[in-house]
Amino acid sequence: MSNNTHIKILRTVLKKIKPKINQEKKIKTLSEKILNIANEEAKKYDSKAIIAGSLPRNTWLVEKNEFDIFIIFPKNTDTIKLERIGLQTGKKIIQKANGKWKISYAQHPYIIGEFNGVEVDIVPCCEIKIGEKIISAVDRTPLHVEYLNKNLPKNLNEDVRLLKQFLKANDIYGADAKTQGFSGYLCELLIIIHGSFLNLLKSIIKWTPKQILDKENYWDKNEFKALKRRFKEDILIVIDPVDKERNVASPVSAKTFYKLKKISKEFINKPDEKYFFKMELKPLRKTDFKKYLKSRKTDFLCIIFKTPIVVPDILWPQLRKTQKRIENILKESEFFILRSECWSDEVKTSVILIEMQVSRLPVVDKKIGPWVFDEKNTKSFINKHETLAITGPFIEDNTWVVEVNRKFVTAKDKLIDFLKQKKSILESNGIPNFIAESISREFGILENEQINKLIRKRNFGIFLRNYFEKEKLFV
Repeated sequence: MSNNTHIKILRTVLKKIKPKINQEKKIKTLSEKILNIANEEAKKYDSKAIIAGSLPRNTWLVEKNEFDIFIIFPKNTDTIKLERIGLQTGKKIIQKANGKWKISYAQHPYIIGEFNGVEVDIVPCCEIKIGEKIISAVDRTPLHVEYLNKNLPKNLNEDVRLLKQFLKANDIYGADAKTQGFSGYLCELLIIIHGSFLNLLKSIIKWTPKQILDKENYWDKNEFKALKRRFKEDILIVIDPVDKERNVASPVSAKTFYKLKKISKEFINKPDEKYFFKMELKPLRKTDFKKYLKSRKTDFLCIIFKTPIVVPDILWPQLRKTQKRIENILKESEFFILRSECWSDEVKTSVILIEMQVSRLPVVDKKIGPWVFDEKNTKSFINKHETLAITGPFIEDNTWVVEVNRKFVTAKDKLIDFLKQKKSILESNGIPNFIAESISREFGILENEQINKLIRKRNFGIFLRNYFEKEKLFV
């Protein structure tokens, strides 16, 4: 396939994803106005303001009506003062610009302003230099802005846009805890490293797990093994040009990594505009769900509870940790799990979905004790089970054995017993704090066809379709 075909498609895509002249003028005029006000306020604290994000380099997409203003305070500003003055300054800036404001939270609170459909984040940070210790993750942002402004040629801004749209259409754009994908900063770095969108895709096809990209050559090749051990949980390693100890790609999951390899290969081999525009999935219907239940012959359990009032970057890690802990609780009681996943609308309802291979066990359970020649442990085993035994103690192959009534015959009964505890007990048993608090107040468990009650929620229906119709990622 010649590059001409690819280029023709990319030009068509760009016409659709580039901001229109009027939109660009509106946002840039507003950004200049707010930046001037921000610098007036920042001067009162020996600070300065900058525009961060993709706006200064024209790498933003048509639907992104937002930008960030960072207030850079002196590096000796303590955290409490930074938060207090940051919020105070942010409110004043938005008020002076005749906008509406609200407080949002990340690692520390910040102000979000709204101006006729344009969103402006006013974020406080501390000034640092390359190599200096950060107080919060956002302290690096001004360094990132400076690096990108110097190193991203203007003629590559459209390649960045193409990459962002490519990722976004395939649900892998964003370094947030839910998406586990590619940040805007990482996108710009990848284009700088590879020189164009097409060159990047051709390179991605050849990537292997633990791929290392180090634009500034901070690390020698003979240090790569140690680098892989340092980032042992990361499937892609892209060294931050402003911090040699940081992997910009650490949020990227294995699933995201292989999905990008797949779609890159497919687009290079058979270019099509469809890779840049999300195809809307139809929610799974109740009749479809019944067919899957019948054909798979497994049992489904759905733990449902109220979504905690926390930001998504706290919610999703806690949901995943809860999911894994519940898996282990069931396994410890000899219930076998095929698969589990979590879902949330991030507002009202959260769910842990569990597909069981074995959800019901016999009433009788066999307890294997010590070797008959182990007198000390034999006495302990007999004393523990003597009153509970329905058969035994008896001997099999020189080993003591008893049969007892199993405490929990179904996985559902086990889950109810575990989840009905107080918050403090749930936490001590490995359930994260916000989820523990929500479950301790109220939870429900739906089985098999009862889960159809949730399918009326459109996004849950889409979640179920994705669950049953898994995408083939290795090509």
